[in-house]
Amino acid sequence: MPRLFTALEIPRNAAMSLSLLRGGLPGARWIDVENYHITLRFIGDVDGRTADEIVERLDRIDRPEFQLRLDGIGSFGSKKPHSIWAGVSPSPEMYALQGEIERICQRIGLPPDPRKFTPHVTLARLKYSRVDDVVQYLAGRGNFQTSTFTVPRFVLLSSRESVGGGPYLTEEVFPLHEPLMAPSLSTSVLQPLKSLA
Repeated sequence: MPRLFTALEIPRNAAMSLSLLRGGLPGARWIDVENYHITLRFIGDVDGRTADEIVERLDRIDRPEFQLRLDGIGSFGSKKPHSIWAGVSPSPEMYALQGEIERICQRIGLPPDPRKFTPHVTLARLKYSRVDDVVQYLAGRGNFQTSTFTVPRFVLLSSRESVGGGPYLTEEVFPLHEPLMAPSLSTSVLQPLKSLA
């Protein structure tokens, strides 16, 4: 069974903005644009029965669409940087969705995710990149930001044994529902009251 994880997809216009950050850093292996995503929960290698149960439970999630924006870039591994990422502006809806997926995974019997959820899009894996080069690369691109985009669904992705960074296969799609609009004032409310005279 391939490794599974839940994720948010990056729309094309935001992915194109991210692709402009590629290059200019020795020792970086850049992720292909079509493999950009925000991991919500790494599930790992599970048997077919567990995978089916995960899909069945995820399919019951009933949450509204929400807005996201990619904001800023950074690196993981301060003394020995191992990846470059784009940040995600905080979104209560995204954290709520991630928390629900985490609870589902634990109820099924998977161990809790040991890492704190830090939403990001991995842009490059680093091998032999010097800290000074990474600092210089980040300094020139620190004000990166995309337009806000709507997240209409989340997905279950799989990755085959590889060095990391794809290719990823979409196994299942879980739509989010359109947010309920606040009731607008109906025209009858706006009609002037008839005078009593």
